[in-house]
Amino acid sequence: MSDSDFGPPKGTFGDGEEPGAARRAAPMPPSRSPLVTALVVAGALLLVVATLATFWTEVLWYQSVDFSGVFATQLVTKVVLGLIGGLFTAAVVWSSIHVAFRNRPIYAPSPDTQAMEHYRQLVEPMRRTATIAAPLAIGLFAGLSAATQWDTFLLWRNGTTFGTTDPEFGLDIGFFVFDLPWINFLVSFLTMVLVLGFIAAAFTHYLYGGIVAGQRTRSTQAARVHLSVIAAALVLVRAVAFWVDRYNLANAQSTRMTGIQYTEAHAVIPTKGILAIAALMCAVMFVSTIWTRSWRLPLVGVAVLAVVVVAVGGIYPALVQSLKVRPSEKSLELPYIERNIAATRAAYGFDDVKVEPYDTLTTASQGQLRDDAATIPGIRLIDPNVVSPTFKQLEASKGYYQFADVLDVDRYNLDGNLTDTVIAVRELDLTGVPDGQRNWLNDHTVYTHGYGVVAAKGNTREDDGRPTFFESQIGTTGVLGEYEPRIYFGESSPEYSIVGAGKKEFDYLSDGNVQVTNSYAGKGGVELDALRRIAYAFKYREINFLLSDAVTNDSRLLDHRTPRERVERVAPWLTLDGNAYPVVVDGRVQWVLDGYTTTDMYPYSEMATLDAATSDSVTRTRDSVQAIRSGQINYVRNSVKATVDAYDGTVTLYQWDEEDPILAAWMKIFPDAVTPLSEIKGSLMEHLRYPEDLFKIQRQLLTKYHETDAGSFYGGQTFWRVPLDPTRGANAEQSLLQPPYYLSLAMPGQEEPAFSLTSTFMPVGDRNLLTGFLAADGDAGSEDGKKKPGYGQLRLLEPTNTTVKGPGQVYNDMRSSQVSSTDSGFGTLAQFISTTALQGAEVTFGNQLTLPVGGGVLYVQPIYVQASGAGAYPRLSAVAVAFGEKIAWAGSLDDALNDLFGGSSGAAAGDQGTDTPVTPDGTPTGTPTGTPTGAPTASPTTSAPAPTGTPDADALRQALADADAAFRDGEEALRNGDFAAYGEAQERLEEALARAAAAAPEAP
Repeated sequence: MSDSDFGPPKGTFGDGEEPGAARRAAPMPPSRSPLVTALVVAGALLLVVATLATFWTEVLWYQSVDFSGVFATQLVTKVVLGLIGGLFTAAVVWSSIHVAFRNRPIYAPSPDTQAMEHYRQLVEPMRRTATIAAPLAIGLFAGLSAATQWDTFLLWRNGTTFGTTDPEFGLDIGFFVFDLPWINFLVSFLTMVLVLGFIAAAFTHYLYGGIVAGQRTRSTQAARVHLSVIAAALVLVRAVAFWVDRYNLANAQSTRMTGIQYTEAHAVIPTKGILAIAALMCAVMFVSTIWTRSWRLPLVGVAVLAVVVVAVGGIYPALVQSLKVRPSEKSLELPYIERNIAATRAAYGFDDVKVEPYDTLTTASQGQLRDDAATIPGIRLIDPNVVSPTFKQLEASKGYYQFADVLDVDRYNLDGNLTDTVIAVRELDLTGVPDGQRNWLNDHTVYTHGYGVVAAKGNTREDDGRPTFFESQIGTTGVLGEYEPRIYFGESSPEYSIVGAGKKEFDYLSDGNVQVTNSYAGKGGVELDALRRIAYAFKYREINFLLSDAVTNDSRLLDHRTPRERVERVAPWLTLDGNAYPVVVDGRVQWVLDGYTTTDMYPYSEMATLDAATSDSVTRTRDSVQAIRSGQINYVRNSVKATVDAYDGTVTLYQWDEEDPILAAWMKIFPDAVTPLSEIKGSLMEHLRYPEDLFKIQRQLLTKYHETDAGSFYGGQTFWRVPLDPTRGANAEQSLLQPPYYLSLAMPGQEEPAFSLTSTFMPVGDRNLLTGFLAADGDAGSEDGKKKPGYGQLRLLEPTNTTVKGPGQVYNDMRSSQVSSTDSGFGTLAQFISTTALQGAEVTFGNQLTLPVGGGVLYVQPIYVQASGAGAYPRLSAVAVAFGEKIAWAGSLDDALNDLFGGSSGAAAGDQGTDTPVTPDGTPTGTPTGTPTGAPTASPTTSAPAPTGTPDADALRQALADADAAFRDGEEALRNGDFAAYGEAQERLEEALARAAAAAPEAP
């Protein structure tokens, strides 16, 4: 068949036209300007060079961190999958077009065929180009889609067994985790390719007359055979999809649970098999058109298949659900709920949680904490979520240093004792550099790094409310000893810096305002030469790489500098914890990140949404701690501990879970990427801890899956919820969960305290009561290459007393408490808060710690005060405690506990030296101006009165009492929705505060 079968014969023209005339009449294409051509060529060359430069800098970066194998494996796998997927798709589409065109018919002119003649003439000039370009374009997009499945393919090739079989099909869990995702992709990809091929074939046949849509649609034998073969292949792939969907039901989600339920097991799974057989028969009917020369059988097959899909695949399961399951749902679903409970607890790693009833006392008596004397000193009073401004004001030194808005909690050996510590890195803040000094040279070659760490004891404060620092001032050697203080790789490092080559880089200002400088001597980053400088000039679009004399062939370029980014790039198969924390180990500052292996294909395990499960009041209100990126999982393991050296950027991935099959598969894929657990030094092991985001996911699941009885689980009456953070205010309470807290704690049954991560539970509904206390043992020990026995053990206490107050109720009781402090001149806690607000200061309640001690539940609430004005920072002013119905508060935890437990708690917290609440300016409230802190005071009593002895003092006391009463009346009115009463209370509050302001200046 030649190209002349359609349209006028070659070389013929209309009446009265001559060939030469036609050529003269044809418009000449406009001539293109040489300048335009040169610009287009130059632009294309620049684009190619920039792309190659970016690619080369990526190669250089991976070489600099010794993870070239990760980059190469990813790249090769993506390219191979992309080429195979793209070429296969292009071949199918091209063959559909080519076969349809080669077998186009020749019709005598008729009204039916003449209608398409005009379109064929329009297409013909570009047909050859389109026949190649269109399949290649479609193949490109298909190849890009296939390349994104590089991790699915590699896991399929290298997957191992879990050693556990699913209860429905008897298949190893590894089939669902490693094999099924790749099978699902192949089925969906083939479906897409065959649909595209069918569309291309049908369009080409229609365009060139193989299919004619007239009064009666007809087709040629060639078109019928061609389309039937493609359709048969498509239906055959759908038959495979029906069969594979049986296995996908193991992860099907319903309102109650994830996994197969009674209807799926007894109706949906059998019907999926029937549908697969029906699809096979339909495929045979399509093939039969080769001999029957009719569409009748395929059309009948498609109709029957559609009926079977609707009737067998939809109606029948619905009837089983409504007529059999719903009337007897509990008895029929119990076996499947048991599967879901067992799978969920195993997949999230809390199948061995130790659940113990806790006989809680609600009355406090003298000496009640005697048996918990080892736990009380580990109560952390310094709140890492509050004291960042304190660290910045006292330890930043200059404006170009900063600290994270949420500090980190660790433990260090101080005087032979492991002490809970609040620690932070002094990082560079370019926004603090004076505007006159901001230029490319300073930003990228002078101000290149932060300097040093700052650490404070977690359980004490200074007399004026400042933290007790044991590692602080720049240029001094503290308890941590000598270490490399320069922070070239941190959470706030600049995008890139050019260092080394003997160039002076700013360290800090000495006491005499003398600049101390240093030249980078580490091995981090990429060594520059002339060619590499050109590559980075293209990458960062910065000509100074080539012009500045500060950039030489001996310089090194540091980029991709945040710990999270570096670990993500070398281990893209890990899900990373939302918080990296610094540790000082063996003379270096190391960032530690927890890495998780996850999947959403563990059969029967409940799905969890990552960002929702790991979100709380800290992740929602702070920048340095983030919720894990969005996505759903139903299996997680803390499989890797990653470290990033803050000086040279070295990334090390340590194997942490030696039994995780997913990590085992990735270690086969990247054999040199992960370092064995046995190579972790004991000095680093001391600072490894139970990961926070894993704990958040587990506690979210435990709100339901603490219940192991299927019958009770079905009813849902015993479900819990994670408490809202009461310290975030009334509006924020509606959506911000209380974060978990690190502290050293001895749970009932533990012989000695362990560094633990803790959280509480409350019942579903409006009741603010405590129903559970969860603690994870986070002490990894100090032995080389070996975790301490008991690390990771989850312990869940369930109070037997149903009247234990929850966090929100205790917080509200404290704020309105009429209990006086034994050492405060302010009287009650409510009056202390009111008076502080009167002075223009802000009162902040810190982390509310919950501890199962003394046979009951002890709440500890540090209280911070921050004055108004520039340079002010939060000071730990007082500590409030609660046990049962009783509340006490004082300037120290020791005094507060002694007040709470009848004069002697039986244990020492270790902060007796700071026994007086402080005012916003740091002056102890119980010490008159000019009297040294710690001077003898009156003997403690159960209720210390407000200052008396003058009319002004009595007036101040009465005004504060009236203000406190008006404030509480206003809150009560708001809760009741009585806005008139609220307005009246606000007027009384304003009047009382005015009287207090008038009396305050004259009061002693």
